[in-house]
Amino acid sequence: MSAKAAINKEIFAPHDERMLGAVQVKRRTKKKIPFLATGGQGEYLTYICLSVTNKKPCQASVTKVKQFEGSTSFVRRSQWMLEQLRQVNGIDSNRDSPEFDLLFENAFDQWVASTASEKCTFFQILHHTCQRYLTDKKPEFINCQSKIMGGNSILHSAADSVTSAVQKASQALNERGERLGRAEEKTEDMKNSAQQFAETAHKLAMKHKC
Repeated sequence: MSAKAAINKEIFAPHDERMLGAVQVKRRTKKKIPFLATGGQGEYLTYICLSVTNKKPCQASVTKVKQFEGSTSFVRRSQWMLEQLRQVNGIDSNRDSPEFDLLFENAFDQWVASTASEKCTFFQILHHTCQRYLTDKKPEFINCQSKIMGGNSILHSAADSVTSAVQKASQALNERGERLGRAEEKTEDMKNSAQQFAETAHKLAMKHKC
């Protein structure tokens, strides 16, 4: 089971939620920790997850999930309602970059995704989710590549693929229908020809019989 599937199963499914997307991240700037601070839990992996409730009206949220070193389980940390998201900063609109910022009402984090591709996929899902579940107070997307905001997103591509498949299937059915129609016409012509031949042969036979 992948890490994201495990997060959905452990963190969201028990609360009647489903995870829409997630991106593994690290902080671009480490938080300052007091010199005397002790008792830390060691190294960990961090995931920024986007989820939505199964019950209507659906509510979407952004959750920070961690997996500590040596553990197979995941821990829910900070969580914000999607309405609290104010700005999504892609850092550079001209190139693929794994860096991004998220600005909430009461928090601001600077992240680096594991890959630029994973960040792009997460941004596409996040943008689509904001458009679908937020009627007002939608977050501002800045410094983002056009493929995140426009019609080239994976969501639109998937929809285009389905539409294309339907069109191809419809075309194939139409072509099959045309072929069947032509076959029926030929069969009817052959039937008429055979009937005419039978009638002519019958008339000839009756003529010679007389």
